[in-house]
Amino acid sequence: MDNDAALRELSDAVTAGVPGVVTASKIAVGQLTLSCEAADLTRVLTFLRDNATAPFQQFVDLAAVDWPSRVRRFDVVYNLLSLTRNLRARVKVETDESTPVPSVIDVYRAAGWYEREAWDLYGVLFSGHPDLRRILTDYGFEGHPLRKDFPLTGYVEVRYDAEQKRVVYEPVSLTQEFRTFDFLSPWEGAQYILPGDEKARAADAAKQNPAAAPAAPPKAN
Repeated sequence: MDNDAALRELSDAVTAGVPGVVTASKIAVGQLTLSCEAADLTRVLTFLRDNATAPFQQFVDLAAVDWPSRVRRFDVVYNLLSLTRNLRARVKVETDESTPVPSVIDVYRAAGWYEREAWDLYGVLFSGHPDLRRILTDYGFEGHPLRKDFPLTGYVEVRYDAEQKRVVYEPVSLTQEFRTFDFLSPWEGAQYILPGDEKARAADAAKQNPAAAPAAPPKAN
């Protein structure tokens, strides 16, 4: 059985094993993606972990995706691996900034730190998590830096103050009130010829006007 056929079999098994729960199923790039409501997440993951068709013993990771234009702006994606069948599957749920997703620590213990990371970087809430606090950003950090509406400069900057002998936090201060970017690489727009460029330009000119190309030197007898 090829990989896609095995994934289709798995999709059918999930649909039958947890009826009325899967809202979308898709196979792409050698992976099965199942969508469901957050309230049904634990049931779907438990079935995938314990089913006989392809038990997904390993919780690979959890990721969040931010779609600011949507009412439920976040996708929360759970990536799983079946060690016995060498199959990969992911489960997706949607949520907003204030609606928590149930923690799946009771299904996969490894999800604990990943849920903390999603809370820290995106602000996704997880109900039932025993220790939902920041894990990557600094103490006292405000906001969630991987949201698409979070400014690239952040809100505070950190430096060591030699007089106070400690690290201090200050509001970000941009030295230029207005900045313009031309999005060119350092080599574009140069007013000089870089070494080697004269050969390329001569070859381009010869292609455009073969008659003007210099004659080939005579062959030696």
